[in-house]
Amino acid sequence: MHAWQFDHYGHYSENLHWVERPTPTPGFGEALVRTRAVSLNFPDLLIVQGMYQHKAPLPAVPGVEGVGVVEAVGPGSKFKVGDRAVGFCHGGGTLADCFLVHNNSAWTVPGHVTDEQAAALSVTYGTSYFGLHHRAHLQAGETLLVLGAAGGVGLAAIQLGKLMGATVIACAGDAAKLEVCRLNGADHLVNYKDEDLIERVKDITGGEGANVIYDPVGGDFFDKVKRCVAWDGRIVIIGFAAGRIPSIETNRILLKNMAVVGLAWGQYLDRGSRLPEEAQFRFYDMLARRQIDPVIYRTLPFDQTHEGLRIIESREVYGKVVITR
Repeated sequence: MHAWQFDHYGHYSENLHWVERPTPTPGFGEALVRTRAVSLNFPDLLIVQGMYQHKAPLPAVPGVEGVGVVEAVGPGSKFKVGDRAVGFCHGGGTLADCFLVHNNSAWTVPGHVTDEQAAALSVTYGTSYFGLHHRAHLQAGETLLVLGAAGGVGLAAIQLGKLMGATVIACAGDAAKLEVCRLNGADHLVNYKDEDLIERVKDITGGEGANVIYDPVGGDFFDKVKRCVAWDGRIVIIGFAAGRIPSIETNRILLKNMAVVGLAWGQYLDRGSRLPEEAQFRFYDMLARRQIDPVIYRTLPFDQTHEGLRIIESREVYGKVVITR
């Protein structure tokens, strides 16, 4: 088979090449999937640079999320040949003609879900659902502040937050991205480049602050939002797209009676939890009911994978970039 492979760590523009490599053989509980669509994610940039928490043995293939048709199964696989399946590959591997999926981190795809939707669904909605529901326990009537709101997980958090009955404040860096947030249900918009984030959140909430803050950004933004969380509020740490890992004073946590919790969605899969599969089929039902809708910024052919990664790196993207065969 062929794949986008890197032999050493570095920038994708220099070290990611379309090469021939052996087709993997499915082991116990695994299936081999012929690729039809792959969703690009920020971790793909980190994987190629060797900065992601999971490092595959070199030479390696990026791509953590993909959908296709099962071509072969190993012993104990829950799939059969011909199934359409979507899978999450924590260390990468989906940017190839074929990729392996495991029972714990892959699911069949119903007919009403397109390849592009399936490729863009699992990571973003899985992350946002577990962050808001399982970790933050977001309640109807509460205020939810979403940082990086125009990104894939951000837009998923807006849509799910509205379904859960929250008032949603979306934070992004330009008017076009904020308009996308509004179209996806955000009640209030904050342009962090033009407005004082802390004062705007306090103004919107009557001085109370946000009950739940969803933070995939970190860095200076965390330093700001930790000052506008409500009493008895919760901050959910999703990632550090800004690059810097921030910190918080423990006396602030005590005085605000607040909680700071982390969410690493992939660990539910690694530990064999049944919750991600239950959530996945709930997402399919939500999609059928038009309660959620993955926002796809651009769909590109496989030979334009470098362009897809460039779009993500430049942060011009809102929603998801999907690569198709």
